[in-house]
Amino acid sequence: MTVELVVPPLLLAVVAAVILVARVAALRRMSSASRTRGALWRWGGLTAAALLLVVSAARPVLDPDDPMTRVADSQAPNVFILVDRSPDMAVQDGPDGASRMTAARADVAVLLDRYPGARVALISFASRAALDWPLSADTWSLRPVASTLTPYAASPDAVTETNAGSAGNMLRYQLIGAVQQYPRAQNLVFYLGAGAPEAAQPPRDFNLPESAVDGGAVLGYGTPSGGPIPGAEVERSTVDEATLRTVADQIGVPYALRDGADLASVLPAAPADGSSAPTAGSGSATRTELYWAPAALAAVLVLVELYHVLREFRRTRQTMTDVIA
Repeated sequence: MTVELVVPPLLLAVVAAVILVARVAALRRMSSASRTRGALWRWGGLTAAALLLVVSAARPVLDPDDPMTRVADSQAPNVFILVDRSPDMAVQDGPDGASRMTAARADVAVLLDRYPGARVALISFASRAALDWPLSADTWSLRPVASTLTPYAASPDAVTETNAGSAGNMLRYQLIGAVQQYPRAQNLVFYLGAGAPEAAQPPRDFNLPESAVDGGAVLGYGTPSGGPIPGAEVERSTVDEATLRTVADQIGVPYALRDGADLASVLPAAPADGSSAPTAGSGSATRTELYWAPAALAAVLVLVELYHVLREFRRTRQTMTDVIA
């Protein structure tokens, strides 16, 4: 069994230590009279629930017996997908009046099909970035998450504060972690966006670790004629290809404008090692995720504690009613 940490191991250890210190301090504040057997059981249950969530965050994974499978899995590519969720992506200037986000969602699905054995991370951004899906081989669960991506609500601030480089810092740290955890794997970055043409500030730079990106592409959405942003006072939002080309240069990948053509025709060639093809050693079908087990047990312990809290609250309320009466 191995682990695929959601956060750096040092941060996970710090969280566990803080939980233990806080729980021990809570135990010491309890008077001797209140340290009944039931109270100690409740203290232990709540403490165990918190630590089980830490274990769940470590993402234990049950590997198959075949050691060759684990070696192949370590070489599977890491695919980072950055999706622009700014109001610009709601513009309906695509074929048949489709929105830019509709085209982006379709392209994300194509990328997941193209790299079925890869670990994938999904980062969305507008004025700031959010990690919607940490680096994981569980692309089966990622698909419904990616299919529900929508642009953020339009407002004057949302439109002007969008920054085409807002995901740079998060991508940097995700790449650092991926290089440390999977040193033999390729890192592919796919940036899907409109370029934030109405941004009030220049885009932030992508200062990525040297030689950390092995391939990918920047995909631009929109047309030179553009269209209105629904819900905003912008009548003509066009794709900002100059900004997108700059982003592509900083990441170190090619740029392509999405014009309705097949995505495969604009993507770079598949890795020469065949990692884009489904193989028995990809690990996506044979490895078993176990993070749900400690998380489920923690949920049960929290529900037990919630039951006791509500019962005590009811008793206290009934006692106060009797006293007032």
